[in-house]
Amino acid sequence: MSSSPCFISQNATEEILLRITNVCGECYDSLHVGDEIYYDMQNYRYLCKKCQEALSERMNDQCETIEEENTTLF
Repeated sequence: MSSSPCFISQNATEEILLRITNVCGECYDSLHVGDEIYYDMQNYRYLCKKCQEALSERMNDQCETIEEENTTLF
């Protein structure tokens, strides 16, 4: 199990899948025993590797999601 300021990485166990969740908190794909999963420390959810990588690219050093430019209505 490794960690970063934004995520904790671990292997999915039967206990996690039965008691907490068996789907990714972002894309809702199924998680399986032995999958590498990531606990999102800001949003309190488990993510698959693909979603963790995508979210990590949008975060700054304080684990805050950086909004895309030009998201205003005007």
